[in-house]
Amino acid sequence: MAAASAVRAVGRRSRRLFDIFVAEIPWTVSSKELKEYFSQFGSVQRCQLPFDRDTGFHRRYCWIKFSNPEEVQNVLQKDSHILEGSKLSLNPQIRRRRSQRKSRSE
Repeated sequence: MAAASAVRAVGRRSRRLFDIFVAEIPWTVSSKELKEYFSQFGSVQRCQLPFDRDTGFHRRYCWIKFSNPEEVQNVLQKDSHILEGSKLSLNPQIRRRRSQRKSRSE
């Protein structure tokens, strides 16, 4: 049980390394298709599309990692992103240095 919670914690930390969070992905879209779509904006290093063990379907959201910040800006400058007739919801991941994070005592 402790091992499972440790794996989840590592997963949460690793998601902070991604540049963009994408939601409302159609069920029929694969990580390969997402990578191909976002590669028009720059070099996609990684696409993490989590799956539900019970249903076998992906959870309709993913994280995308680009090579550099300019590529992220290219993605965010486009008004809407549509795959298979569905509009994707994009949110940039904000990275903060440890020195910039507020302590819990504040």
